[in-house]
Amino acid sequence: MTPPTNVFVLCTGRCGSTTLARACGHLANFTCGHETRTHLIGAARLAYPPRHIEIDNRLSWFLGRLERDWGDNAHYVHLTRDPEAVAQSFARRAGQGILLAYRTSIVSRSRSLAPRTPTIGFCRDYVDTVTANIAAFLRTKTHVRQMRLETMAEDFTGFCDWIGAEGDLDAARKELHIRHNAS
Repeated sequence: MTPPTNVFVLCTGRCGSTTLARACGHLANFTCGHETRTHLIGAARLAYPPRHIEIDNRLSWFLGRLERDWGDNAHYVHLTRDPEAVAQSFARRAGQGILLAYRTSIVSRSRSLAPRTPTIGFCRDYVDTVTANIAAFLRTKTHVRQMRLETMAEDFTGFCDWIGAEGDLDAARKELHIRHNAS
């Protein structure tokens, strides 16, 4: 199999994306980044260099453009975690980041819903929405791999084989046992 030019890791966030990025940082034949182009718009937002692994939960909002710009010419990973654990993690940080935007600006009429809907309800809705968006996007892709936070150590070995990763794989595996960005 020809190694992929690029790998996009799609996820909800709060599912081990920072940990996976740190592990992939030990790969020698790919660059890797976590939310590296979030400060850019337009064509620059998805203009990743060749042989790059990008891990960014915001990519779930750029799936149409990801399709247009990369289509089936990349490899895709759907990184997941138990949905309730993700929702609970977001609930602990609900006043900031993507969940704040989802709750107050993305969900229709969220300001009127906010007093009647518990924070955890928005968190569960966000996780379900993003997961469904990613699943729909991946349905037509031929280079797809699933990874779970709960089994990341085992999944990482298969992932490295799948992309033909080279580098300090022992150091990469050690990163998987460190809780990065935990809440």
